[in-house]
Amino acid sequence: MKKTFCILFMSFVSVLMVHAQDDRQLIREGNKLYRSGQYAQAETKYRKALEKNGQNAHASYNLGCALMKQGKTEEADKQFSLAASSQTDKELRSKSYYNKGVMYQNKKEYEKAIDAYKNALRLKPTDEHARKNLALCKRQQQKQQQQQQKQQQNNQDQKKQKEQDDKQKQQQNNNKNQKDKQQPEQKNEMSKENAEQLLNAAMQEEKATQQRLKKAMQQPSKRNLDKNW
Repeated sequence: MKKTFCILFMSFVSVLMVHAQDDRQLIREGNKLYRSGQYAQAETKYRKALEKNGQNAHASYNLGCALMKQGKTEEADKQFSLAASSQTDKELRSKSYYNKGVMYQNKKEYEKAIDAYKNALRLKPTDEHARKNLALCKRQQQKQQQQQQKQQQNNQDQKKQKEQDDKQKQQQNNNKNQKDKQQPEQKNEMSKENAEQLLNAAMQEEKATQQRLKKAMQQPSKRNLDKNW
């Protein structure tokens, strides 16, 4: 399990500089607030210390810790970067890189986290927490890459299946359209055939009627005579 080391540092600048005394006092006040869990108030003190002395790397580092506790990771990252590059204190720089690594790891940005842990170990090779987190981060990165590859393969398979489904659907539509075009012609042929059948039947009926009339006209008519009683 990765651990976050937000160790608060004090600034050791010459007491002959009044503004330095002021920023040190603000850092002490900020540290007291930080240890009591009042991170927003501690942030304010550290910012005031930096206003007094913008080169105070300890104020930048402590501000990064206060921001980190509040979930303001982007701002915290900037402060840790300032602390890591502003002076030669290896302990301070190592912890700055370590905290950057923790934040990147929490965001699953494993490549950046690995680089940060490596920088921390270059400055402090004996940091076992950084070493363990580095190893864990590499495993997490490998797992993430495998999941991404699997997802990519799934996406490709889904895309291929969709293309096949679309092609099949298009073929079915084409077949339906072709059938719809042929259907009216078939209906017209059926109607014509029915008409011819009806006409032939009518002609046959007419012929039969004429034959009956002709036969009837050829037979002599018979009259019934009234009888007288």
